[in-house]
This record gives sequence, structure tokens and C-alpha cells, in this order.
Amino acid sequence: MQTYLKLMRSGNCLMAAIAALVGVFIAYNIVSANISPDSYNIAFPFLSSLKVFLVVFLVTGAGNAINDYFDIDIDRINKPERPIPSGKISLKAALYFSLALFAAGTIIAASINMICGAIALVNSLLLIYYASTLKRTALLGNIAVGYLTGSTFLFGGAVFFEQGGIKGVFVLFVLATMATIAREIVKDIEDIEGDREDGAQTLPIIIGPKKAAYLASLIGLIAVLASPLPYIQSLMTMRYLILVAVADILFAVAVYEILGKNNPAKSSKMFKMAMAFALISFIAGA
Repeated sequence: MQTYLKLMRSGNCLMAAIAALVGVFIAYNIVSANISPDSYNIAFPFLSSLKVFLVVFLVTGAGNAINDYFDIDIDRINKPERPIPSGKISLKAALYFSLALFAAGTIIAASINMICGAIALVNSLLLIYYASTLKRTALLGNIAVGYLTGSTFLFGGAVFFEQGGIKGVFVLFVLATMATIAREIVKDIEDIEGDREDGAQTLPIIIGPKKAAYLASLIGLIAVLASPLPYIQSLMTMRYLILVAVADILFAVAVYEILGKNNPAKSSKMFKMAMAFALISFIAGA
């Protein structure tokens, strides 16, 4: 069991599942705040929240497992201790395990409502396509990761689809997606030498690391400029505005590290910290 949890990267699955619960909480607060006084209050959906947690945990684990399945040749060199290259799990067993997790996650999601089921199915197919093809292609792989990260909020909003939940969290989805795309491009700049040896066609390899850095910075800047929108739209409180300002400062530092100091490793870390603060601001401001 421990080996399969390692294949899933259970720690990452847990973090993603908790983030999905945050998405449900934010969507619930937004929807509840927009309910007219004459309407009945919406009870917090504890059972659906548990299902959301399970779905994201399972689908994220499936995505990590299928990624290792397609990366077997690279991992034999770079990560020989991983479950598949070490021989603890066979290639066929890893594939079947991953597909079973995808199926279980999608079925549970569909039991919440059909929109949640559709999002889980699309994300599952995208994770498989990403692992097999997109991760080694210029920009499209970055966009896929950005969408998958931002879709945490879409999934939370979909729980309240009939009450306009997706519309309520859409701006948060866009902000999270853009910030993730920027960081993924910076990570590709950091990994450019290894990716080049592997034959990957990432954005920095195609257009050069400097132009890729400018594009990442532009996307990050747009996300920063758009960050007050949830407050302006009355979706978030003043607490959000204060905390997201800290995230914006960290985004600015990340941009400086990549453009001013040509330090993609430090920039990637700053982007990660900024995204963590942004998530905290979403929680605090909801």
C-alpha cells in the first residue's frame, strides 16, 4: 500500500484535495452572500465536500501515476528509486492502477452532479494527454497545468452550479490559471538543459529563455493587475485585498529574479510562495 501511495505522491494529492475544499468553501460563501433575503439559506454541503476531497485526491494521484508510467525511461536515470523504475510496481500494474483511480474519481464526481462529473472526466483525459504528449510541447503543456490548477475553483463552484457557483468563482479560476502558467514557464527555463537533452520542445527551447522570461513576466503582471477584481466585484472582503497585496509583491519579486537577475530557480520559488499567499488571501477574504 505504501508503494502505491508513493506512486500517487500522496502528499501532493492531499494538498490538492485540501485546496479543492477551499474552493468549495469560497464558492459556498460567494453563493450564500448573493442569495436574496427572501430565499432559503443554503446549507453547507458536507457530503459533497467529502466527495470533492476524494475526487481530487484520486484524480491527482492517477495523474501522478500515469505521469510516472510515461516517464519510465527518464526516471530510470533521474529517479531510479521511484516505484516503477525500482521494480516495486510493474508498468502494467501502474497503468491499471492509474486508470482505476481516474474511473473512481469521475464516478464519485458524477454522483455530486453532472457538471462535477464532466469536469472530472475532462481533467482525467487532459492529465493522460498531458503525461503522454503535452508536457513536452511548447506552451500548451504550461496552459494545461495552469488550467488543471485553476480548475480546483471551478470544481468547487460546480458543487453549487444551480446557484451560479461557477460564475462566482470564475475570476479566481482565471487568476490561479494565469499565475500557474507564468510559474510553469519559469520552471521550464530552469530545466532547459535537461529538457533539451530529453528532446522536449518547451517554450524556452523554441523561442529562447529570455523571450520566455518576458512572456512569463507579462502573464504574471496581468494576474497582478487583475488581482483586485474579486474585491471590486464584492466577491471578497478587505482582508483579501490586504493579503493579496503581499502575494502581488512576491509576484513582482519573482519577475525581478527572472528578468533582472536571470535566476529562474529563485524566481520559481518566489512564484510558489506568491501562489501560497494568494490561496491564503482567497480563504481569508471569502
